[in-house]
Amino acid sequence: MTTYVELSTKAKMPILGLGTWQSPIGPVREAVKFAIDVGYRQFDCAYVYQNENEIGNAIQEKIEQGVVTREDLFVVSKLWCTFHEKSLVKGACQNTLAALKLDYLDLYLMHCPMGFKAGEELFPVDENGMIIPSDTDFLDTWEAMEELVDAGLVKSIGISNFNCEQIKRLLNKPDLKYKPVNNQIESHPYLPQDELVKYCQSQGIAVTAYCPLGAPNWPWPKSEDLFLLDDPKIKEIAAKYSKTSAQVLIRFHIQRNVNVIPKSVTPHRIEENFKVFDFELTKEEMETILSFKRRYRICPISMCTNHKDYPFRED
Repeated sequence: MTTYVELSTKAKMPILGLGTWQSPIGPVREAVKFAIDVGYRQFDCAYVYQNENEIGNAIQEKIEQGVVTREDLFVVSKLWCTFHEKSLVKGACQNTLAALKLDYLDLYLMHCPMGFKAGEELFPVDENGMIIPSDTDFLDTWEAMEELVDAGLVKSIGISNFNCEQIKRLLNKPDLKYKPVNNQIESHPYLPQDELVKYCQSQGIAVTAYCPLGAPNWPWPKSEDLFLLDDPKIKEIAAKYSKTSAQVLIRFHIQRNVNVIPKSVTPHRIEENFKVFDFELTKEEMETILSFKRRYRICPISMCTNHKDYPFRED
C-alpha cells in the first residue's frame, strides 16, 4: 500500500499529511503533537496561516522526547505573496524556519503565482477591496527560490495554485535551474482538476490536494448543497467499507497518487483521517467520484481577479 510519493528529487513525500490552515494558535500545537503520535510525518504549513511558531514548538517537543527525529518528518511551508520581490524571498524563508525552529524545509512552495504589494498587510487592498499587485514576475521570484536550495535552507521547491499555462511558462523559463517538484491545488470531487493533475504528473510534478474534504468548516457562507461529506454517493461508498465520508475522500486522492492534507485539530478526526491504508476503492468507485457534474471552487480568491497572474480564469 503506497504511503509516499517519490518526488523528482528522489525524496519521499508522505502521501498523507496534516493541513494547518485555519488551525487556531492554541489547538494547533496539540493537534500536531497528537498527529505525530498517530503516525503523521508530513506537515503542511504557511507563513500566511500565522501559526508556524506553535507548530514549531510541537515538532520540537516531539523531537526532544525522542518520538521522531527531524529526518523522519517532511515539513512544507510557503512563500507568501507579499514577499515575491527577489530581495525579500530569503528573509521570508528564514522567518519561517525560525518560527518552525528548523534548519531546513523539506519543501518550500510559492503560495500563489500572484505577487502582492510588499508590506505588513497580508492582503493589501485598494479602496474597492481589490488586491494591490506588486510589479513582480513569478519567474524572477522562482530564481530567488532556487537560491534557497543552493543555500541549504530548503531541500526542494514547488508551486501552489498554478494553472497549466503558468506551469508551462515556468518549465520553459530560460536557465531554469530547478524544476518545481510539487503543485499544491484545491482538489475534491466537486473540483477534481483531473486535467491539471494529469498534466503535472506527466511533467514529473507531484500534486497535493488542499480542501480535500470540501472545507466543511469554511468560515464564509457557501451553499448547503455543497457539503461534500453529505453527498449521497460518497456516503454510499463509505457505508460499503464501514468507513466515513472523509476517509473515502482521502482514499480517493491517494489512489490518484495525489498527496492529501486534510486539516483538523480534533484528535479523533486526526486519527480517523489516518486510517485509510486498509481499504481500496474499486475502479468503478473512482470513476463515480470523478464523474460528479457539480463544479465548485471553494477558494476562488475573488479579490484578486484584477491581477495579471490570477490563476483561475478558466473556471
